[in-house]
Amino acid sequence: MALEKLFDWLFQPFLIWGPGWGVIIISLLLTIMINIFYKLFTDQELMKNLKKELKDLQKEMKTLKDNPEKFMSKQKEAMTKNLEYMKHSMKPTLITFVPLILIFGWLKTSFADAGDIVSWGFSIPLFGEGLGWLGTYFFSAIIFSIIIRKVLKIS
Repeated sequence: MALEKLFDWLFQPFLIWGPGWGVIIISLLLTIMINIFYKLFTDQELMKNLKKELKDLQKEMKTLKDNPEKFMSKQKEAMTKNLEYMKHSMKPTLITFVPLILIFGWLKTSFADAGDIVSWGFSIPLFGEGLGWLGTYFFSAIIFSIIIRKVLKIS
């Protein structure tokens, strides 16, 4: 497959440090890419304003628990704002979805035999004795995403 050879070529330099670091570095690179696309394809000022409005509406709703009619009105307004926020955030998601699915297919074939990349030496219910490539990717992507969003000032 041509894409497999392309991904081998792109990511091979990061695999020399072993599967653990390879997955973590690839996670970092993909997270940077996703967040840059998000920042480029969303109106950050609008997103910031919508987030603030949603937060203000939530505060108002807490004070209106005794008044169901006003509470429902504010809740409807909050739902409308939330839908608008989601609509604006979907564009970068759709742009990055297909490349990520293709890369995840490559990651699966490349790291399926690696076993537990992160091992904690004892068994945790539902998690076992460690994390495979997928768990390592997601946990590192969450951490990287938090940091990158703060650095890039993404709402």
